[in-house]
Amino acid sequence: MDVAVIGLGLIGGSVLRALASTGHRVLGYDADPATRATARTAAAQAPADGRWQVARTVRDAVARAELVVIAVPLPAVAGVLDELASAGYTGLVTDVTSIKGPVQALVDRHLRVGSDRLAGFVGGHPMAGRETSGFGAADPSLFTGCAWVLCLEPGSTSLADWLEVAELITRLNARVVPAVADEHDRAVAAVSHVPHLMASALAAVAADDPLAGTLGAGSFRDGTRVAATRPDLVAAMCGGNAAAVGPALDAVLDALVRARAALDGPDPIDGLRTWLEPGSAARLAWPPRGGTPVELPAESDALLRLGRAGGWVTRVADDRRTVTAVRPAHRDPA
Repeated sequence: MDVAVIGLGLIGGSVLRALASTGHRVLGYDADPATRATARTAAAQAPADGRWQVARTVRDAVARAELVVIAVPLPAVAGVLDELASAGYTGLVTDVTSIKGPVQALVDRHLRVGSDRLAGFVGGHPMAGRETSGFGAADPSLFTGCAWVLCLEPGSTSLADWLEVAELITRLNARVVPAVADEHDRAVAAVSHVPHLMASALAAVAADDPLAGTLGAGSFRDGTRVAATRPDLVAAMCGGNAAAVGPALDAVLDALVRARAALDGPDPIDGLRTWLEPGSAARLAWPPRGGTPVELPAESDALLRLGRAGGWVTRVADDRRTVTAVRPAHRDPA
């Protein structure tokens, strides 16, 4: 395919590199001239069969594109959509933003006018990342084995468009998870957005004690890794999903209040043991182990049921009538 990637940070740069390495014709664009220069230099050093080009403008990047991947932070999405509309782009669009409801709303306002469709849209979110950022951190293997959400909104997302993007993503060796935007946003609030806030809080508290900084080891490193993410990116991610992050954060705070109460109880050790058991069991059961692959009809209802059961798609059939799907092992039918 001819693909344009708009935004060449860690995720966008990794998408660009991954697509180029699998034979797609890829044009990248970033609003930062220095990033564009870095991407051009890297392209010249890439293998001949895995190179990409870097455009000077969004309009140039999308002129021949069959698919546009929007890989900018949430505050910049509306501007990119306006540029696509101004360029007269009518192909397929996906994104990699970590919040789906607000992006869908922006698409409805900027790429659709009433019932007129200016472009097809499939909201996406690869559950992959690092605390580092920028094109220099981009890695074409970043998405191998990762869960990549593709939104299938009833009455809004074309199933044909969804399958087109799903086929592309599965060929990057990612696991495509069908979902709707609201359910995605609630889920990632708990497993991605709140952990960023917790990591930042832990890192800031420990920073006040030089001895603690010296003694910090594995649990501190793993628990605070994402605190090194650029604050503006985390603020856009969590603030943009405030309606879901608030209740998820409340649940964690309530759990910590119970832990604090156990410390003041008559037997802190026994109280904490009881408090810790559910979390320990949950972590030992994660990540879910895949069951036996099955063929499912490539139908919206079947795909959404799969996603809600914690399952994923690993392949789209050439005729687009079926998909190869995997459910967590404990949910496989007897």
